[in-house]
Amino acid sequence: MPSNAGDNNKKIRLAPATESDVGLILWFIKQLALYEKAPDQVTATEDLLRQNLFGPRPYAEVILAHVTDDSGCEQPAGFALYFHNFSTWVGRPGLYLEDLFVCAEYRGLGIGRMLLEQLARVARDRQCGRMEWVVLDWNQPARGFYASLGAKEMNEWIICRADGRALEDMAAM
Repeated sequence: MPSNAGDNNKKIRLAPATESDVGLILWFIKQLALYEKAPDQVTATEDLLRQNLFGPRPYAEVILAHVTDDSGCEQPAGFALYFHNFSTWVGRPGLYLEDLFVCAEYRGLGIGRMLLEQLARVARDRQCGRMEWVVLDWNQPARGFYASLGAKEMNEWIICRADGRALEDMAAM
């Protein structure tokens, strides 16, 4: 999947993450949490990511974006973490984008678009019926960006979540 593009004398490379990238993935997760004003909510660790992304049963996959400037220095620029779900109505898997983040200094280079285009190709090649993600209601730049790519907001759907004590209680019923 390596993909190269870029402008402004910068080369952008997309590639699947490997186990050696676990520290970088955690760094991106923490950067995203800072952006979303929730840094204290990250409980992921490198060990958990290693086990759950690269262990015997990987639960998700990651694409990393790197930028190389004209001096030849490659820097991490963004990531997308995704996994498969299943639509009973469509009868096919779907691709669910859990997180997409581009570092502020690299926004405007097309990295977010490149990551979404790559995910769309993964979904198409794996015969997924759809690709879905959520966006925070206050994140107008992201909402506008997604709309410009043809994504539609599904306002009639409400996300429900059970975690922590609620999940434990539900499992014990």
